[in-house]
Amino acid sequence: MQNLVGVDIGGTKCAVVLGRIPGDDPRPNRLGVSDITIVDKISFPTPVSAGYESALERIQSTIEEIVSRNGLRFEDLTRIGISCGGPLDSKRGIIMSPPNLPGWDNVEIVRILEDRFGVKAALQNDANAGALAEWLFGAARGYRNVIFMTFGTGLGAGLILDGRLYSGTSDMAGEVGHIRLERFGPVGYGKSGSWEGFCSGNGIAQLARIKALERFQLGETVSFCASIDELDKIDAKLVAEAAASGDELAREVYRISGYYLGVGCSILIDILNPEIIVIGSVFARATDLLWPEAKRVIEAECLPHSHRVCKVVPAGLSEAIGDYAALSVAIAADAESDSG
Repeated sequence: MQNLVGVDIGGTKCAVVLGRIPGDDPRPNRLGVSDITIVDKISFPTPVSAGYESALERIQSTIEEIVSRNGLRFEDLTRIGISCGGPLDSKRGIIMSPPNLPGWDNVEIVRILEDRFGVKAALQNDANAGALAEWLFGAARGYRNVIFMTFGTGLGAGLILDGRLYSGTSDMAGEVGHIRLERFGPVGYGKSGSWEGFCSGNGIAQLARIKALERFQLGETVSFCASIDELDKIDAKLVAEAAASGDELAREVYRISGYYLGVGCSILIDILNPEIIVIGSVFARATDLLWPEAKRVIEAECLPHSHRVCKVVPAGLSEAIGDYAALSVAIAADAESDSG
């Protein structure tokens, strides 16, 4: 039996998860496990304004709590896995100034946790961790060439190529949100017209505000926004609810996002020739609004030989993906250590 701890570090909240793999696993996957049980979980807000030291101390005390209340000792743990937004250096275990974690500058989190608990730890960015989770336990299980896309607050990708996580020379592989699809457009990843600008929760909100402003300036009304003074209250969820109720302006916003989702996916399909693209968060919750237009674009743009062998599906782990992602980092690192 293996006991693993996963640490999911986000800009607004953190979670510490305890997972357990049975000792006699009858149907192991490529990394030697068939399933994992999430035994316990503790979540808490990320006190960004207090600096990384406060959050890091809370993470460590929470690890102590979750281990103790489940009758374990630190020596009973196999490994600690950490999932965090990038940029980071996974080889040296250092978090390097993520935009959603101000003050987290060159934090040697792997060394800190290993010194505190005497347990090996591993670090991956959240998109890579999500790719591992969907590959091991979710919609991409059983495939060798996988693209996982976050499509949440931002847009990033994790790549499983020929049955291995591919993170690039400096942990920057899969930063697809940075691709510029138009010269001008919603801003994402610090770039106007980027893929993240069109295909993320923040991007959809920007598109909706632009469309709503056009209507207000023409003296028209908008169902999902009461007035021009409330444009900043628009978010992707609000627009999705309006679209589901049949609002044509809201549906147009999602069609635009779906169009650029198809453009970006077509590029990835033609370059990487994947078997499956798994898309999480906003796409998983609003597939019916995004996929028809994306599918039309993919069918028109992709090389037929590449398109035929690739399917695009919502993430299978739903809202639990963060828990599985952090634990999957621990599993992958442990498997790599064994093979090395």
